[in-house]
Amino acid sequence: MPDRKPAPLEIGHGRTEFEVFLEPTCPYSKKAFAKLPALVEALGEDRITVKIRFVSQPWHLFSGIVTRAILAASATAGGRDAAFRAMVGIYARREDFEFEDHSHGPNMDRTPREIIADISAIVGTDLTPAFRLKSVDQALRWHAKYVRQNGVHVSPTFAIDGIIEPALASGQSVEEWADIVRPHLHS
Repeated sequence: MPDRKPAPLEIGHGRTEFEVFLEPTCPYSKKAFAKLPALVEALGEDRITVKIRFVSQPWHLFSGIVTRAILAASATAGGRDAAFRAMVGIYARREDFEFEDHSHGPNMDRTPREIIADISAIVGTDLTPAFRLKSVDQALRWHAKYVRQNGVHVSPTFAIDGIIEPALASGQSVEEWADIVRPHLHS
């Protein structure tokens, strides 16, 4: 497979940047991810750009593999949409990609190859070749470096135009998010 860069994981195309730092097996990240399209709709896709960033957390023991598989999906012909399908499927079947209490359970016997195969099935294309791409490795490292540089340690974390916004939380409604973000929108 020729080396392809992973597609940006973005929704909208406005001047205001709304970054959301997600861990792909975190239940709180799942809540936040599900609200992103509605937030863009509420504020206008021409006014806001939602950018997904990954914060891989070591207590989610398959986090690195799952994150890399999502980035691999974004490097396939399906691009962003393939990565979003992967995320939707992983969040829907979280128990297949996480340990019980982060330490035990049936996933103790799973291999990285099995996890990649499961995510490939969700996406509808074999992710193994893309998983090996140098550009995917570089993207994974970029996300890790970017979250550290921005002081992000937990998921989800939110930023507006590069500034962490602690008033936002996954348990809030889309309307509450919109009320917090709206004053930051560029005219």
